Amino acid sequence: MKTLTAATILASAGIFGLSGCASTGNITPQYVPPSTYQNYNCQTLSQEYNRVNRYVDAARNEQSTLSTSGVGVGVSAGRWGISPNISFGVGKSNNTKARDAKLSRLYGERDAIVQSARIQRCSFVNGVKIYGE
Repeated sequence: MKTLTAATILASAGIFGLSGCASTGNITPQYVPPSTYQNYNCQTLSQEYNRVNRYVDAARNEQSTLSTSGVGVGVSAGRWGISPNISFGVGKSNNTKARDAKLSRLYGERDAIVQSARIQRCSFVNGVKIYGE
């Protein structure tokens, strides 16, 4: 019984230890002035907030695009004789700068919408936090 309890505690500590090292990849929002949305009423602000959130979700789920790294043409000799071969170097791009820039802009728009809605005392922003809060 003691062995089972000790093993459970060690496994739990290991899981918590590994999850503590995981990076969240925080992206700082671009500044968008709340005055951009000053002429919007609460209903329109709510619609804009929902629209921007849909774009944020879509941008978070974007996968890296495929990029070709080269084309190889050659001749190979094998068990069945000499034959031509063509190889394509295709792989995933690890460049996420464009996605991060898009998310930064969207986060800035969302924060500006929330700030403008707070000024107008819209109910849909109760409990909604912006960057830095």
